[in-house]
Amino acid sequence: QVQLVESGGGLVQAGGSLRLSCAASGRAFSDYAMGWFRQAPGKEREFVAAISMSGGSTYYANSVKGRFTISRDNSKNTVYLQMNSLKPDDTAGYYCAADVRVVRAPYEYDYWGQGTQVTVSS
Repeated sequence: QVQLVESGGGLVQAGGSLRLSCAASGRAFSDYAMGWFRQAPGKEREFVAAISMSGGSTYYANSVKGRFTISRDNSKNTVYLQMNSLKPDDTAGYYCAADVRVVRAPYEYDYWGQGTQVTVSS
């Protein structure tokens, strides 16, 4: 079992930045690949970024590539999502997730946090 708690969401103007954090507890954090997803009202949950267990490999959705950076600190059991050059289209609830494989599909992930809201004003 892994418990995940996101933080760092908020209201920001277009062009601004936010850093999301996801703190994990339970089983060994380094055993899990981590992913970030987002879901806007009326839309399906979509993949944003993923990172391998060691942090050596990262993956991004085309819509965020070059603007968002996923990273992890296994000594702190935390994964981060640095979001720069934010756009109103980035407005959504953001969720972190854990799985033993590096995958992109939400249904593949076994463990989820409760989410944190990001709102980008124009």
